[in-house]
Amino acid sequence: MEETERMENGDEIDLIDLLAVLLRRKLLIIGITLAGMLGVLLAAALSLILPPEKSFLPNEYTPKATMLINDSSSSGGGLSSMLASSGLGSLASLAGVNVPSGSTYSALAVYLAGSDSFLDTVVDQFDLINRYKITKSPRAESRKALKKNLSAGFDDEAGVFSISFTDIEPEFAKNVVNFCVSYMEKRFKEMGIDKNQLQKENLEKNIQNTFDEIRRLENDGQRLDQSASRGVYSANGSSLVLEATRIKREITAQEAVYTQLKTQYELLKVQMASETPVFQVLGYAEVPDQKSGPSRGMLCIVVTFAAFFFSVFLAFVLNAVENIKKDPEAMAKLTGGKK
Repeated sequence: MEETERMENGDEIDLIDLLAVLLRRKLLIIGITLAGMLGVLLAAALSLILPPEKSFLPNEYTPKATMLINDSSSSGGGLSSMLASSGLGSLASLAGVNVPSGSTYSALAVYLAGSDSFLDTVVDQFDLINRYKITKSPRAESRKALKKNLSAGFDDEAGVFSISFTDIEPEFAKNVVNFCVSYMEKRFKEMGIDKNQLQKENLEKNIQNTFDEIRRLENDGQRLDQSASRGVYSANGSSLVLEATRIKREITAQEAVYTQLKTQYELLKVQMASETPVFQVLGYAEVPDQKSGPSRGMLCIVVTFAAFFFSVFLAFVLNAVENIKKDPEAMAKLTGGKK
């Protein structure tokens, strides 16, 4: 009653009053806190015992792959300078050599990782619609489910693009990540972003085509020589001579082209050795041997503290209800009675 009188007089409740309430309700506070702690410990232990596919709190694994994205200008300008200084610029068109305008590609990589075409490809590759048991709006919901577990980001300082995927099966998660890496690598190649690589492929094709043409002309020359050795001169001797002369001229021209293309190819290899590719895989994902979540220890701590604070709050609520019951005026207001 003394505490109630002080409250009626507008006096502030001091720490002793609060402590008194907690001491009176100590069994309630201890009981609720212990119940919360034991309950969450039991739940955590049960989640470990149950199979991952049936557990309400299974272990999750998050493998990650890293790729280097070169945001500087794509290579090619230095190569053009080298060709010009060597006097081989006249055949640049044969090799497909040009000077790119320069661009940045990190934002492109992040965009591709979130595009619908990329997400649908991953969903279809691993049959995620059935894996996640999606029945309503399968395409849209499967994209949402994939985005929830798939993470892609770019580190501006290191210039490293990373992809990770979270799942209860570590082997499956690794396969998803590595497939994503292969997809990104293929897309960058298809878009022709790495000019050096394209130039290298064009040169290799042109070199091989020129070499094949030289071999064909040499074979034609050998057949003409064999015809001449058999005495085939009286009928069309002049034609054989002209044809042989033409073949020799073409062989000489093709050999000059071959030499220049080969020189360009070697210059390009030097250029590529001194520059960083636009897209380069630093490390593929591996099967993780350590879970990424959930943190059951942290969960136990959070639930225990939550139970403690709830019990303290409940203690004050019960004390307030008890004080109201002891106050006739307050009871009269609540019951609609008169003073």
